[in-house]
Amino acid sequence: MGLTIHYNGEFRKNASLSEMIEEVKDIAEIYNWNYHIFEKEFPKNSLGKKTFDGNIYGIIFSPPKCEGVSLCFLSNRKIGNPAMLQDWLKSKNKKDKRLIYGNFTKTQYAGWKTHKIIIDLFRYLNKKYFQNLFLIDEGNYWQSNNVELLKYTFKEWGALIDGFADTLSKIKRKGGETTEGLIIRSAKKLHSKRKK
Repeated sequence: MGLTIHYNGEFRKNASLSEMIEEVKDIAEIYNWNYHIFEKEFPKNSLGKKTFDGNIYGIIFSPPKCEGVSLCFLSNRKIGNPAMLQDWLKSKNKKDKRLIYGNFTKTQYAGWKTHKIIIDLFRYLNKKYFQNLFLIDEGNYWQSNNVELLKYTFKEWGALIDGFADTLSKIKRKGGETTEGLIIRSAKKLHSKRKK
C-alpha cells in the first residue's frame, strides 16, 4: 500500500544506452543514492526482436525509503523488470511475458520531493531516450505537473495509511478469524469512520 509509479516502454533506436546510464548515474551520485549498472550496450541487431538474450541492460537506483527505480531493458530494448525476469526464466509457464515488461516503484515513504525528482527524470528521459513510454503516476504529478496536487495526494495517502494502521492496531482478532478477515473488517471500520 502506498503511492506507486508504474511504467513500461522501449529504448529509442538511435539513442545511446551508455549515455543514459552516465546521466542517471550522475543524478544518483548528486543525491547520494545507491545504484547498480548492468550491461551498457545493447547487442547489435536486437531492435524489434521478440526474443531476448537473458541479460539486463541499464541502471537501477534507490533513493532512501523508496523502492528501486529500474531503468533496465532486455536485449529487445523493452523496459524489463529484473526481479520478474529471473522469476520468469525459472518458471515453467513461459507464455505470460507481460510480467517481465512492467515496472513499478513505490515512493510513498520517500516523500513528495523524491517522487517529483523521479517523475521529472522520467520526463527528461522520455524526451531523449524512450519511446512508447506508458506511465501511471498515483501521485498525479506526471499527468498534471502540479506540485501542489502532488503534495496534497501524498498528504491524503499518508493520512489513509496512518488511519488504517491505527485502526488495525486497535482491533482485536475474533476467534478463528483469518488475517485477511481482520484486514477486511479493519478497512470497513476505517471507511465508515471517514464517511462521518
